[in-house]
Amino acid sequence: MSDVDDQIHHNIMSCNLTNISRLKCRNSVVLIYVCVFLQLFAVFAFSTCGGYSGQLRVSVDCMEKASSNLSIPIDFGYPFRLDQVSFEAPACEATKRERVFLIGDFSSSAEFFVTISVFAFLYSLMASIVYIFFLNKYRQISRGPLIDFVVTVVFSFVWLVSSSAWAKALSDVKTATDPDEVQLLIPACKVQTNKCGSVHGARWSGLNTSVVFGYLNFVLWAGNIWFVFKETSWHKGAGRLAGGGASQKQAGTFTQQPYNPGGLDQSGNFSPPSDYSQVGGATSSNQM
Repeated sequence: MSDVDDQIHHNIMSCNLTNISRLKCRNSVVLIYVCVFLQLFAVFAFSTCGGYSGQLRVSVDCMEKASSNLSIPIDFGYPFRLDQVSFEAPACEATKRERVFLIGDFSSSAEFFVTISVFAFLYSLMASIVYIFFLNKYRQISRGPLIDFVVTVVFSFVWLVSSSAWAKALSDVKTATDPDEVQLLIPACKVQTNKCGSVHGARWSGLNTSVVFGYLNFVLWAGNIWFVFKETSWHKGAGRLAGGGASQKQAGTFTQQPYNPGGLDQSGNFSPPSDYSQVGGATSSNQM
């Protein structure tokens, strides 16, 4: 990290030495630090979602106590293909067991969210390297900032879409793994003489955090659009047009008429200045 800090300091000093505006230097530093936060938030997003594993437990109390199972573990996790998650439940007929599957496949939303997180991390890592070590080349090539701007806008949009889709999918996952809903899938629980209940549900703090980080990533990427836009030729062209109009207006304000000191005309008579002749003419007319 010391080498990176030294390079950042070197970029700031080089800006001052080459007479580049302070705002431009400040914008480059902001881009670097924003990329650091983008990487951290992307890591938090895909780690809390992609690394999740949960468990719930239900109980089946048969009329024949020997067939009962008061703690049935049901494990599930990323990518949340619940229709492939199964567990064995007592049939309440001697020692007979039945395999029961959960309902729902929410892998598309979860995998889309994690994929966006990974690609956002990789791109922000690459961008931070460019901002730190290749900033001058980045600014010399006009196409580079334009591509960066377009990619930033696209990532802002897909973060919003993926976070919203994953938030909806998470709500459906919570419903599908609710112990009260899972009990309805067990055939033995449909018999009134048997009693079924929930031991405990899954913990959702990690997945709730992933949704929060998803929307925070959207806010960061959307806010970064302005700082990336300031590096593009579009922003620089608008600035030059505004500066040119202001300079022309200022030049027009201070334009003065040339002063005529007067002199001799062709007949040898003295010709006074134009202002003087106007005042004299007005005075003589008043006297008459």
